Amino acid sequence: MKLAVVTPGGVDESGTERVIPAFLWLIERLARRHDVHVFALAQEPRPRDWPLLGAAVHNVGTVGARRLRFHRLFAREHRAAPFDLVHALFGGSALHALSAATRFRLPLLTHLTGGELVTMPDIGYGTRLTRRGRIATHLIVAGSRRITVGTPHMRRLAGTLGIDTGLVPLGVALDRWPARAPRVRDGLRPARLLHVADLRPVKDQPMLLAAAALLRARGVPFELHVAGFDTTGGATQRSAAARAVTDVVHWHGLLAREPLRRLMEESDLLVHTSRHEAGPIAVLEAALAGVPTVGTDVGHVNEWAPDAAVAVPVGDARALADAIASLLVDEPRRLAIARAAQGRAIEIDADFTAASFERLYADVLAERWR
Repeated sequence: MKLAVVTPGGVDESGTERVIPAFLWLIERLARRHDVHVFALAQEPRPRDWPLLGAAVHNVGTVGARRLRFHRLFAREHRAAPFDLVHALFGGSALHALSAATRFRLPLLTHLTGGELVTMPDIGYGTRLTRRGRIATHLIVAGSRRITVGTPHMRRLAGTLGIDTGLVPLGVALDRWPARAPRVRDGLRPARLLHVADLRPVKDQPMLLAAAALLRARGVPFELHVAGFDTTGGATQRSAAARAVTDVVHWHGLLAREPLRRLMEESDLLVHTSRHEAGPIAVLEAALAGVPTVGTDVGHVNEWAPDAAVAVPVGDARALADAIASLLVDEPRRLAIARAAQGRAIEIDADFTAASFERLYADVLAERWR
């Protein structure tokens, strides 16, 4: 099968920098059995091609007439050998994928991985904020043979908009990020809390910092480690909320995979504050590293609570502090949640993801020729 995968980026030639690991794991597995061509719309400013994990990456680039160049690249590869199917990873790339699929009469699958289904005007987040975004979503839904999402939480959001979706979680590659048994916490040292996310409004770091201040005021001994790219230009770290807990918060910035893994294995809890999530992958990675999650009631946290995660209401810093404090003094429960989370993450690993998409490909192609 020849597959055209369309994505905004996340497929850098290095395989390590400026990548989306879940996309790489999926592409690698698909390329073992199929001829995979990845069209990256904005990985680099200038267009060029490179091999990656058995697939061919065609970077469309951001300079000049990008849409026209995308169509020329797509047409070139389609002439060399026809594509069987187009798969858009992320709604932001689906309009390009839709135009190519329509032109060459190919079936399109779209996987929604971000804010395509939400509207948060106070932080300027969500595709549906604008009329243009709402029209784009309507066109993508109408033109896709299948729409998939990664969590039941996203399926419910889609359902409120009348969008029928399939469930395909983006899992972790166990050969790249192996499972490690949960470990007993050393109660003689401060608890190590970890937050892994870009610093941006939708991830609600102010809630995280407010919960940290509440924990410190209660005398809970802890360290909070924050790992992620800072899109705020340092504003989050300079905020009054951050200054109030500067003695217990450690800012690591964006970490490579090995340092992130070490930091996770040293942690006792992943604390995931977010106003919206399609996943997220950090919860799965923490589970595989033996670390349970306390977080807001979205994405995988919503799906797994109460047995495999602890969920609190979005924006409720006091509830978050209460949940963290409660779990830190109940080691049997913390370990039980960690084990349950790890079992769930293993069940939906990257091999499961690839096999799930391959079944959908087969179904869609069978429908096409009926």
